[in-house]
Amino acid sequence: MPQFTEKAVLMDGEAIRRSLVRISHEIVEKNKGVENIVLVGIRTRGVPIAERLADAIEKIEGTRPPVGVLDITLYRDDLSTLAYQPVVRTTELPVDISGKIVVLVDDVLYTGRTIRAALDAVIDMGRPTTIQLAVLIDRGHRELPIRADFVGKNVPTSSHEVVSVQLDATDGAEKVVIRERVEE
Repeated sequence: MPQFTEKAVLMDGEAIRRSLVRISHEIVEKNKGVENIVLVGIRTRGVPIAERLADAIEKIEGTRPPVGVLDITLYRDDLSTLAYQPVVRTTELPVDISGKIVVLVDDVLYTGRTIRAALDAVIDMGRPTTIQLAVLIDRGHRELPIRADFVGKNVPTSSHEVVSVQLDATDGAEKVVIRERVEE
């Protein structure tokens, strides 16, 4: 198992909050309101981020968009390398997404493979009018032609680095750090 050391803190809790408020405003502005929007968080950290975006949008518009939870485990292209018995959790969409604007939400955009899997999963559940992507961090190194519509922070990284988003809901801390692989 490779070892990593924390190299730098990219965002603290306040910077994360400000980024999510800005992204919420951008979502509302781009879609001219929230009438047909459904936020769909990709497990694991995309879910609490989607909830926070919904809370911020409710403060802006007075209406809270529905929030869904998407598990992409069975849609991954590296499923056979993950584990012999992968853990599959539930996908929960509170409304029919057909004809809706689906905003996929994730913590870090890297190669684009997670988002490709999420797109496949969403399409299997309905035919949205549009699918948009909101991420807290875009670190580059795309392997697929995928880009985010809404980005909290662009962070140029090397392939030896890992961007780690830590949220109170999942990690008991609130920060984004960059870690570097330690050569053994």
